[in-house]
Amino acid sequence: MLPFKRLLRPLAALLLTAAAVTVPATAAHATAPSTGWNDYSCKPSAAHPRPVVLVHGTLGNSVDNWLGLAPYLEHRGYCVFSLDYGQLPGVPVFHGLGPIDRSAQQLKEYVDRVLTATGAAKADLVGHSQGGMMPRYYLKFLGGAARVNALVGIAPSNHGTTLSGLTQLLPYFPGAADLLNAATPALAQQVVGSDLLTRLNAGGDTVPGVHYTVLATRYDEVVTPYRNQYLSGPDVKNVLLQDLCPLDLSEHVLVGLTDRITFHEVANALDPAHATATTCASAVG
Repeated sequence: MLPFKRLLRPLAALLLTAAAVTVPATAAHATAPSTGWNDYSCKPSAAHPRPVVLVHGTLGNSVDNWLGLAPYLEHRGYCVFSLDYGQLPGVPVFHGLGPIDRSAQQLKEYVDRVLTATGAAKADLVGHSQGGMMPRYYLKFLGGAARVNALVGIAPSNHGTTLSGLTQLLPYFPGAADLLNAATPALAQQVVGSDLLTRLNAGGDTVPGVHYTVLATRYDEVVTPYRNQYLSGPDVKNVLLQDLCPLDLSEHVLVGLTDRITFHEVANALDPAHATATTCASAVG
């Protein structure tokens, strides 16, 4: 083999990895507030009796991913918490890269901690991207259904992604898939048809007793096609944000970071008895 061809293999794999991981990350890491959000003395109210646990996406973290949504929910009277998961050795700030089954175990332990602190019987989960899919492993295989009332997925990778077609190129670069799996397991596990997703979705997308909401944008360029985000089964609500507001141009990152139309629909999913119509006007509500 010619030398330049040998170099192309790792280079291609690294480019594919970079394409997958750089988009969902925020640029700077902030410090979590000590009150309101991640306040372990917070006790749920009668109006909002369950704590909300926010689950970041791939290359996100417990602060940066939620600088918009956490204060939005806290201002509305929720006890809001967020965790870091999927850390890799020597990789600070950018998390959600480790094996998804291990991340689900971290989520299980964190939810138990939050429920103990708040005295609540169940929590509600809101996750972005991988954070909307990974909790389903916890619900299905780790007993989470007994501890969780609702799962709201914002652009979740429920049925995997083609990454706008890039993952279909992996077979043409020998060694690229192995490198992706070894270096960043969670990325490989979110590719359409992965062993983990096949196991997760076998026998149905949902488990009894949990209310599911999926919020998707047609402009998603990371979890593609966007309909792969939808779930099938009882007690599922799949929402295309552009059906609520055709002017909403948010893509994969902004839909979780800043999109108040999404935030309004999250609040509706957490408290359906008091839901109000989500429209373009919700962007300034």
